[in-house]
Order: sequence, then C-alpha cells, then structure tokens
Amino acid sequence: MQGLDCHPMSDLTAATPDVLAPPQDLSEVRDWVTLLKPRVVSLVVLTGVVGLLVAPGSLPPALSIAAVLCIALGAGAAGAINMWYDRDIDARMKRTATRPIPAGRIMPGAALSYGVGLAVASVLIMGLATNWVAAGVLALSIAFYVLVYTMWLKRRTSQNIVIGGAAGAFPPVIGWAAVTGHVTLEPLVLFAIIFFWTPPHFWALSLFAHADYERVGVPMLPVTHGAKETRRQVLLYTLVLLPLTLLPSLLGFAGLIYAAAAVLLGAEFLRQAIAVFRDRQDEAGRSLSGDLPAKKCFRYSLSYLGLLFIALAVDRMILG
Repeated sequence: MQGLDCHPMSDLTAATPDVLAPPQDLSEVRDWVTLLKPRVVSLVVLTGVVGLLVAPGSLPPALSIAAVLCIALGAGAAGAINMWYDRDIDARMKRTATRPIPAGRIMPGAALSYGVGLAVASVLIMGLATNWVAAGVLALSIAFYVLVYTMWLKRRTSQNIVIGGAAGAFPPVIGWAAVTGHVTLEPLVLFAIIFFWTPPHFWALSLFAHADYERVGVPMLPVTHGAKETRRQVLLYTLVLLPLTLLPSLLGFAGLIYAAAAVLLGAEFLRQAIAVFRDRQDEAGRSLSGDLPAKKCFRYSLSYLGLLFIALAVDRMILG
C-alpha cells in the first residue's frame, strides 16, 4: 500500500495462462483472496468507513458502498504486490512460507497482474464514483506501501515500519475526502493516531518473529538494536500515542463517548506496553516468559485500534 532477484517481465510472460484461467476449486479462490491480506484489509476498511462516517456531509448509499469497496480493493492490491515482491523472503520465513506464491500455488506474474489491475481499478472507480481528491489519496497510499515501504525501506532500515506505517494511516483520510472532496485537520489527526499506533503494534509482533526477520536479513528493530531496545520503543510510542487519541475530543469533532473509550482503551494498551517493557530476558536477549507479553500486546493492539475507531463512529452517530 520485495524481492532481490525479481524478473517481472519473464514472470508475467510465463504466467499469462494463469491470469486467464478460471479458478478450479474453492481452495484456489481462497488463495487469490489470501493475496489481498484480508485480515489487514478488514482493519483498513474499518478505519476508512469511520473516516467516511465522521466527515461532514454524506454520500448516497450506493456511492458510499463504492468508496468502501475501492478502499478495500486498493489495500488488497497493495498487499498482493507486496506478496509478489517479497516472495523470496516469504519462502524462507516460517510464518509466511505457506503463502500462495512461495508455496507455488499462484505464479508470481499472475499475482503481480492481479495486484496492479486491482490498484488501477480501485483508483479509477473511486475518482468516478466520488471525487479525484479521494482517488488521489488512495493512489498515494498504494504507491507509498508498494514503493516506499515494500521496495525501499523494508530491507534497508530499522525505521522501515515507522516511516512505512504512513501507508496504513491513509484510509480515514480517503473516507473523509470521498465525502467532502478535500482534506482538513480532522482526518490528519486520525492519520496521526494510526501512524503512531503502527510501531508498537508491529514491533510487538517482531519481538516474537525476530528469528524469521534475522534469517532473511530484514533489519527489523529487534534484529538491529536488540529486544531490550525494541521493548523500550514499544512503550515510548505508546506514551506518544495515547495523548493523540484525545485530540478528536479536544478539537471538537468527537464527544464524551469517544473520550471515555480512548481513556479506557489507552489505559489497557499502556498496561500491555509496560508488561512488554518489563519482560525479563536471558543473556541472548530472549524473553524468559516465552514472549507472552509481546504476543498479548500485539493481539490487544489489533482490538484497540478497531474499538477506538468504532467508538468514534458511535460517538458521532449518538452525539452528532
């Protein structure tokens, strides 16, 4: 929204029949859906829908559905291109080795054509259905994820997820722009919340998946700076995030329902981050508790962001 030995033109030529051939069974359909990273897309869609709901004004229902569909397709397209580019390292990482491309169930060129086609379609439909500002922001989010994060940052710097996290922060801005035709301070606040949520969320994951990243040479923070520094950064970014989540109420585009939810959800996130920070390690930097605090923090962070944005939508619907 990588690959060191990519040959896209030969891949595309070799895979042309696969692009045209219909799926043979439900397992093949599931593989094509898996390329879109549906779990990631679900959270992207949720934050995009909330951006659309809290924006001043409204769209006709059919156009609202079209806008949400375009956000989902754009995010899925970026995920598919990411899987195409990362197929070499995915094949060597335990948690990604069974993905459709490294497992040989989908040809790389077919996956690339699929991703590019969905990306172009999502931007064009968004522009025609809503406005070209929303379409432009959607295009920017896809390009940022594919070109900036996947192809440039991911394999070069331990700050990959910090800078690259901007790609996942665009959906509420897209939803807002789809309704209003412009971008103002309010959606940028929502952008900032997701931007600063991403590092503690992803670094919690990387704490218990660091062996995979180390094996393939991806410079995630636990690999380059060690688990102790990563745990400290999880806590620091959480401390920065929590005051930001109160800005919607302080700026007047959310009320007490959202503010109460932000405080309660944030208190639990802080508790989880402190548990990660305090997790004891052996001399090799491994968690003595089996990385349980990091796993709990990662799982909670997913619920946290979703519930926070749902609270914003509920607040707007009830309090106006």
